[in-house]
Amino acid sequence: MQKHDKGRLIVISGPSGTGKGTVISRLMELRDDLCLSVSVTTRPPRPGEIDGKDYFFLTREEFSERVEAGGLLEHADFVGNCYGTPKDFVERKIDEGVSVILEIDVQGAAQVAKACADAVSVFILPPSGTELERRLRGRHTDSEEKIRSRLLEAKRECAEAAKYGYIVVNDSAEAAAREIDAIITAEKCKSAYRINLVTEVLIS
Repeated sequence: MQKHDKGRLIVISGPSGTGKGTVISRLMELRDDLCLSVSVTTRPPRPGEIDGKDYFFLTREEFSERVEAGGLLEHADFVGNCYGTPKDFVERKIDEGVSVILEIDVQGAAQVAKACADAVSVFILPPSGTELERRLRGRHTDSEEKIRSRLLEAKRECAEAAKYGYIVVNDSAEAAAREIDAIITAEKCKSAYRINLVTEVLIS
């Protein structure tokens, strides 16, 4: 890693059952300049969870203050609790040269795109609808009704793929991770992020 390189915010989305978690885990093994985003939440900590590692735990008042101050790149309510991506955490890691992986749904990704115009967005597709259904059924955790609901939602989410900067097909987690690895490397080599190196060469 070049000492002048800053990290990037990498937003990753894709339908349930696409294998995002597996791809991200493999990606983390390929690079030493990545970290996962740590969200803020108003829900109480579960046994074993550590503040600042699993989540940043906030009161509802603290969460609202962050929202009003523009301190969250995105936020949403889920099952009576609030969740969001802290802007200060992401910016600190990026300044340290660490790229931040944010796995999020298409609605949250749209919020991030507005708050962080230079975020790198990647949409992970399944090889086919048939394969997605096979993977969902292979979990043996959802009812038939739930599987049908997930497949319908997957179609809605895939319709948003064109809004992302990159599309990666997860036919193989290894291959998909390597494609995203290449995307991150290419993004960090863009002239907009290394133009300062030109100046250093010219004046040295």
